[in-house]
Amino acid sequence: MPIETEAPGGPAPLAPPRQAFIERSHQRSEALGLKRHEKCGLDPLIRSDLNLARERNHRLYTHAAPVMQLLYEQIVNTESMIVLTDAQGTILHAVGDDSFLARAHRVALAPGENWAEHAKGTNAIGTALFEEAPTLVHGGEHFMHANSFLTCSAAPIFDPRGNMLGVLDVTGDHRGYHQHPMGLVRMSARMIENHWLSDDYNNRLRLHFHSRPEFIGTLLEGILVVSPEGRLLGANRAALDQLGMSGAELRSRSLSSLFGTTPAAVYDHFRMPLSPPMQLCLPTGQSFFVSARFDWPSRPVVAGLRGRDDVNEAGGISDMADATPARPAASPALQQGGWGSDPSGHGGGPADAEAGGGLRFSGLQYLRTGDPQLETVIQKVKRVLDRGIPLLILGETGTGKELLARAVHHDSNRSRQPFVAVNCASIPESLIEAELFGYEEGAFTGARRKGAPGRLVQANGGTLFLDEIGDMPLPLQARLLRALQERSVTPLGSTKSIAVDIAVIGATHRNLRDMIAAQSFREDLYYRLNGLALRLPALRERTDLEAIVRRILQAERPQDPPELSPQVLAMFRRYAWPGNIRQLANVLRTAAVMSAGERFVTAAHLSDDFLEDIQRSIGGLTPAPGPAPLAAAFPAPAPLPPAWSAPEVAPAPPVAFAVAEPAAARTLGQAEIDMIRATLDAVGGNISLASKQLGISRNTIYRKLRWNPPGDA
Repeated sequence: MPIETEAPGGPAPLAPPRQAFIERSHQRSEALGLKRHEKCGLDPLIRSDLNLARERNHRLYTHAAPVMQLLYEQIVNTESMIVLTDAQGTILHAVGDDSFLARAHRVALAPGENWAEHAKGTNAIGTALFEEAPTLVHGGEHFMHANSFLTCSAAPIFDPRGNMLGVLDVTGDHRGYHQHPMGLVRMSARMIENHWLSDDYNNRLRLHFHSRPEFIGTLLEGILVVSPEGRLLGANRAALDQLGMSGAELRSRSLSSLFGTTPAAVYDHFRMPLSPPMQLCLPTGQSFFVSARFDWPSRPVVAGLRGRDDVNEAGGISDMADATPARPAASPALQQGGWGSDPSGHGGGPADAEAGGGLRFSGLQYLRTGDPQLETVIQKVKRVLDRGIPLLILGETGTGKELLARAVHHDSNRSRQPFVAVNCASIPESLIEAELFGYEEGAFTGARRKGAPGRLVQANGGTLFLDEIGDMPLPLQARLLRALQERSVTPLGSTKSIAVDIAVIGATHRNLRDMIAAQSFREDLYYRLNGLALRLPALRERTDLEAIVRRILQAERPQDPPELSPQVLAMFRRYAWPGNIRQLANVLRTAAVMSAGERFVTAAHLSDDFLEDIQRSIGGLTPAPGPAPLAAAFPAPAPLPPAWSAPEVAPAPPVAFAVAEPAAARTLGQAEIDMIRATLDAVGGNISLASKQLGISRNTIYRKLRWNPPGDA
C-alpha cells in the first residue's frame, strides 16, 4: 500500500528497513478494522480509572517526571510536547508548550487516552509498544489522517529483566521535523531505565562498563547487577548491546563465567576512593573497563558466603547483628580472608532474601580482622544501633572512619534509604552552607536554575555522614545545630522549612575538646553530635597488619595473590604508616602490579618515594636470608587469631640481596643499588631489559646509579 512519506515541512528519511516497519504497522491497523479517515474523538478514561492507572504506574512516573522536565527544557518553545504512557498505551502524563498541548488535545493526545495501535493505528507510541523498539512516525506515515500534522519519536522503557514498563514520546508539529528528538528521547528512556535499575538494586553490586573508559558514567555505559554469589540479576540495554546477548541469556550466566572474576575481587579492587577501573575480558577476548557501585560501606562484602573471619574461636558462627543459619563453605577467595569479603555481601535490608536465601549478615562483621581494639568499637556500635544515638567517630586520616559510618548505615533500619557523605574540609567555606541546606533559584550569584535541595534533604530518611566536622566554619555550626534540633531545613533564599528525618554520624581527626576551649567549635553542637564517641586505632597500633595485607593482595591479584617477602614484612611492621590503611592499600596496589607473575613482593616492587620514606623513618634494614633471623631482629606483634595465620612458607631470598658484605653495614639504599647492579650484570648491562625485570623505569635506574656507576667502590 502507498504510504505518504512527505509533509509540507520536508520528508523524514525513510530508509528501506523503516519503510517495511511502517508498512507492517499499516497492515496491522487495517486488519484491526480501523479507517484512515476516522475522526479522533476524545474517549479518555474516567477520572477514577486514570487515577488508578497513575497509581499503578506511580513508580514509573516518579522516575520519568524529572527526566521529562529535563527533556522539555531541551525542546521548549518548539511547538512540541512530551508524553509518558504505560505498557498498555494509556497516556499517564504530558508536558509541553501550551499552544501545542491545545492542538494535541483536539486529536485526543492527552492524559487518559489510549494510543496503542488498536486504538489509533500507526503512531510512534503504539508502534513502539508493538515492535518493542524506538519508533519515528512522521506526518502522513500516521495511519489516521487526522494525526498527519504530527511528527512523533517514541522509545519503549524496560525494567532490568526486560519487561515493558511504558513508552516515552516526543511529539511536535510535522513542519518542524528534525532528527535530534529521536536521539533525545532514546537517551531519556535509557536514563529512566538506569534510574529504575539502580532503585531496584540499590543494595546490590552494580558494574558500570564500556570498552572505552571515558564512556563510563555516561548513558552509553552498560550496567550489570550482580548477586552476592556472583549471579547476574539484571542489566540495562546498553549492557546487553555491548555483550551481544539477550536478558534471559545474561541471567543464566555468572560473573565468573562472563568475566572470569568474583564479587570479592571487585569489592576489594574498589575499596579505596578514586580506585581506577578494572579491566575485564569476555571469554571471546573482548576487553572492557569496569567501575563499580554499591550502597554499602566504602567496600562491601560478599554476602551469603561465610569466610574464616566469620568463625569464632569455638568454631561456630561469630556474633552478628542478626542471627543467621550456617551457610555452605566459602569460596577459595573468601577463605583467604579477602579485604572485600564482607559477610553481609549485599548492603541490603530484609528484601534481599531473594538472592541471599533470606539471610542477612552484619555489615559491621566485614570490619573484623582480629584486632581487639576494633572489636571493642564494633561491640559498642551494636549496642546503640537503631537507638537514635548520634555517633562521633574519631581517628587519624585514613583509619576508615567513613567505612565504619557506612557499615553502621548498612546494618541499621535505614539501610534502604540514602547514605549522604559530606566532607566539611573539602567544600569551600563560601559554598558549604548552600551545599548542606540547599538554595532557591537566584539565591546567590551562580546559583543553578531551579535551585538545589541540599545534602540534609537528600539524606532524608537515611544517614548523613559529616566527615571532618571539626573543619566546619563556626558561623555555620549554629545553623547546623538548629537544623538537627528542629529536624527541619530552610534553603537559602526560601522562607519555607522542609522537614527531615536523618541519623547523623560525625567524624574528625581533630581534638574537638581543645577546639571548644579555643572557641573554634561550639560546645552545644559537640554534645549534640557526641551521643557515643568511637576512636578508631591507627594502623601502627593494630595487631592485624598481616590480615589486612593479605586481604588487599588477594583483592589486587585474586588469581595468584602474592605474599610479602620477609624483608618487606619487617619494614611494614616497623613503619609508622602516617596515612594508615589508605596508605597501605595504595602501596600494595602498586606492589601487586609491579610483582605480576612473581610469588613474593620484594623491595624492588615498592615505589621509590615510599622506600625513601621508610629509610628516613626507620633507618637501615638488615636483609634477611630467611624467617628465623628476621623473627629475632624484629619481634612480631601479638599473635593473630587462627583464622588469620599465614601459610608456613620459607621463601628463598631475592637474588639481588645476596651480597658478600656484612648485612649490618648496609643501608636500604645501598641494598637497592646492589640489586640494580646485580640485575644489570645478569642482563649484560642492558638498561631496558633491567628496567623490565626490576619493574622500575629507566630514569630510576639512571638516577639511582648516577653517583654510583658499576665498578666504583
